[in-house]
Amino acid sequence: MKKWKSSLLGLVIWSLAAGSIAAPKEMDKVVTLVNNSVILQSDVDGMLKTVRINAAEQNQPLPSDEVLTEQIIEKLILETLQLQQADQFGIRIDDTRLDQAIARIAQERQMTVAQLQQELASSGIGYSMFREQMRRDMTASEARTIQVRRRISILPQEVETLAEQLNKQNLQSVQFNISHIQLRVEDGASKAQREETEKQAQQLVSELKQGADFASLAYSYSKGPKALQGGEWGWMRQEEMPTIFADQIKSNGKGAIIGPFRSGVGYHIMKINDVKGLDTVSVTEVNARHILLKTSVILSDDGAKRQLEKARKKILAGEQTFADAAQALSADPGSAANKGELGWQTPDIYVPEFKEKVESLPAGTISEPFKTVHGWHIVEVLDRRNVDRTDAAVKDRAYRILFSRKFNEEAQAWIQELRAGAYIEKLGTDNE
Repeated sequence: MKKWKSSLLGLVIWSLAAGSIAAPKEMDKVVTLVNNSVILQSDVDGMLKTVRINAAEQNQPLPSDEVLTEQIIEKLILETLQLQQADQFGIRIDDTRLDQAIARIAQERQMTVAQLQQELASSGIGYSMFREQMRRDMTASEARTIQVRRRISILPQEVETLAEQLNKQNLQSVQFNISHIQLRVEDGASKAQREETEKQAQQLVSELKQGADFASLAYSYSKGPKALQGGEWGWMRQEEMPTIFADQIKSNGKGAIIGPFRSGVGYHIMKINDVKGLDTVSVTEVNARHILLKTSVILSDDGAKRQLEKARKKILAGEQTFADAAQALSADPGSAANKGELGWQTPDIYVPEFKEKVESLPAGTISEPFKTVHGWHIVEVLDRRNVDRTDAAVKDRAYRILFSRKFNEEAQAWIQELRAGAYIEKLGTDNE
């Protein structure tokens, strides 16, 4: 089996047995309570099996089942908490969105969906199981995104300051491939416990400098978000990293072991796996217009979709102009007052589903109705252009960098708060 390059696909593959999609087993038992949900022994066993398969294909040694089981239960706890949040928000990933996401994954792997199904089957993974775990991952991700976005505030002066730094230092030209180990210090830990964790971190650094495998140590010891991926974060620009990472990079090069260094959650160790150089910035702008309908107790999803289908038919038949329909129907007051037009924008500013539409639609084509977190839309791309906007592009980039950095930091803080406020009781597994 080939190593899965897509991060989402990788998560799905080694978490296919998680939660409600786990196959029922005789003598199955509850191993962990998470508020009003449970994690079953079959959940843990299924993921443990998949992690072993993935590691074997990569010739990656693994720690003991006891250590892996602890990591797996932690991941299942966090996934369950996020799914509980999604349920509270009423978040549902319908089959259309799910199929589109799977099609994108297949396209990224340069294959058809049918070929993807065959490859999954050859790995012993049922397609229906794959779909449902994809749905869980997308649901958890959407809940996280909605909550974390509310916590992020970016001031114009922050954008200006970072844009100046980008212009001076050309930070956007360098990318780092990094790996990370986090040793957690629990709230309320004693001085002796903190010192013991620091001593353990120093010992791990010593082992790494003597040639120990970073991924193996991450599997065994890390409590960080990428522990079950061997600690690997992949390629990131310095300004896109969490601040605690970016502050440590400095002039270190390929192969450098950095740390241990302290943050509010514990001690960290980083390795720079590789570095690559300059990128060129190409800015494509899209001029689009849309009509938005928001669902409510009065207007259902089906009702919004039908209204937009009717409006689209009238526009295509020449019975109504797009501008008139936008002014009459659209729940986006800013664009409705401007005949539905959004102006020249880079697609990256839009939510994923809208971004995909404006990037893929031929100019002059009106889309079928589609749904985003904002509601139901139809959109028409009026024109595209490639422009040299160096100053504006740097500011756009500065905003995205700040958002990405703050999103990563706030997402971790939100997840920690979820966990701290949850009722979690570990009842033990068959591996104990």
